[in-house]
Amino acid sequence: MVRIKVMKAVSAKNDEIAAGIRAELAEQGIKALNIISSPGSGKTTLLERTIAHFAPEIRSAVIVGDPFTANDAKRLEIAGGNAFQLNTEGSCHLTAPMVRAALDEMNLSGVKLLFIENIGNLICPAAWYLGETARATLLSVTEGTDKVDKYRRAFLIAHCVVITKTDLAPSCDFDLEKATTDIQSLNSSVTVLPLSATTGEGLDAWYDWVQQHLL
Repeated sequence: MVRIKVMKAVSAKNDEIAAGIRAELAEQGIKALNIISSPGSGKTTLLERTIAHFAPEIRSAVIVGDPFTANDAKRLEIAGGNAFQLNTEGSCHLTAPMVRAALDEMNLSGVKLLFIENIGNLICPAAWYLGETARATLLSVTEGTDKVDKYRRAFLIAHCVVITKTDLAPSCDFDLEKATTDIQSLNSSVTVLPLSATTGEGLDAWYDWVQQHLL
């Protein structure tokens, strides 16, 4: 006789905590955006521009996930965000318990926007719900058009896909039309926004998306 042991996935407890986070933030009138990308795609630079754009009318807070250092959190504090650094010491993604621990130590009084800058990785972070209102996946033109097909889940779960560093596209042989088509074939409801935080091209469309979906 085959013996069967039923075990719940580790993510079940994570999702329970995440649901609690979502409810608590909603009670406080806070919308949260979980930002996922590979390392070096421009998450921190985009957040710097975004926080500065909405300040001081809209107060922002940021939970920054990194294996080590507080470099990004320091940059975002300078930009005007209330930043809290989460160091995972090697772990490849943030979890809801990590976010819960950060929120317990943060002053969210007056905050309307909470950004969660996840660990640089297109695999693990895409599988973990953190209690966010929406998810944005960033894809840099320097990574190549093929990353959409290779890392499908990161684009399937996104409400918005931001194609970054478009000013470098001519040097990277990046096919913007194909990338957009591939993304929308995976996720027909997603918004795709090409932009360059360096030149400013496309940033207004990103600000409009944040305004419409999170404010």
